[in-house]
Amino acid sequence: MAYITPTAPPLPFESAIIHPHMMPFTTPTTPPSPFPTAIIHPQYCAPYPVGLVLKKEKTILHKYTVTDINDNVIFTVTSPFLTMHQHRYVRDALGNTILHLRRELFRDRWKAFRGQNMEQLEIFTRKQSSLLQLRTTLDVFLANNITGVCDFKLVEAGFFARTWVVNIAESDIVVAQIKHKLGRFFRREKFMVTISPNIDYAFVVALTVTLDDYISRRRKRRT
Repeated sequence: MAYITPTAPPLPFESAIIHPHMMPFTTPTTPPSPFPTAIIHPQYCAPYPVGLVLKKEKTILHKYTVTDINDNVIFTVTSPFLTMHQHRYVRDALGNTILHLRRELFRDRWKAFRGQNMEQLEIFTRKQSSLLQLRTTLDVFLANNITGVCDFKLVEAGFFARTWVVNIAESDIVVAQIKHKLGRFFRREKFMVTISPNIDYAFVVALTVTLDDYISRRRKRRT
């Protein structure tokens, strides 16, 4: 895998972003946002659909490599060893930490912070909507939300948690699709992610990491 050297903003990974005619995934059919929706940073908003693959490594620690279809590394995700809370660190292709994810003890709730630690600005919270649902949904609240209505929602759209979509708030507007692919004996798991134009793909990657934790825990409860 070749690491990509970021270029000038606003699209530092332009060579790694997949243009529509190159997309191997299903592009969300709902009309995209006409303006960039930057949650992490505007540089992660592309004016065309983005296709990424999150490859999960089977180790004691949680580790992911995020690539495009040409196997260029866009992000890496790692976790520290033996901590009370679960932590994930999202790093760009140069190894800079852009996001710190932290799971609360005994609750399926994740918080995202900018940079390396929790002393920096909180970005969003992801939590389960309700214990009683026909379709599993996970709500996402941005840090400045005071309305009580979620800003985004992860919705289970297929059987056995294989397909999920990211909707805007309580609407049916789909801005990303996540497909969970299992290898033999749960090895070489990966997530195929398609993000609509002008949607922050680093934000969607972070949501996918928290989604994997939810899927893994639900699988253990059912076995």
